[in-house]
Amino acid sequence: MAGRGKLIAVVGDEDTVTGFLLGGVGELNKHRKANFLVDIGIILINQCIAELIRHAVEAHTRSLPAVLEIPSKEHPYDAAKDSVLRRARGMFTADDLR
Repeated sequence: MAGRGKLIAVVGDEDTVTGFLLGGVGELNKHRKANFLVDIGIILINQCIAELIRHAVEAHTRSLPAVLEIPSKEHPYDAAKDSVLRRARGMFTADDLR
């Protein structure tokens, strides 16, 4: 994988994972081997599942892999619960955003 891009991992409900599979996340390589756990750069996780492991999500502070919370079909996104967004908001003042 040297010199190649990082992959995206998806942790979510059946509808979310199926959508990403149809979009090409989790495909097989030319040797018919799964690429599911290779060189992950971004982890997309349904926010409702992130709530179940909130302690682990909040403990992850490294930049790679980036952990991004996404909504699911049954559970809308709640920005107040997103630990990454809360940390990002703490980095800037109102003057920085003008």
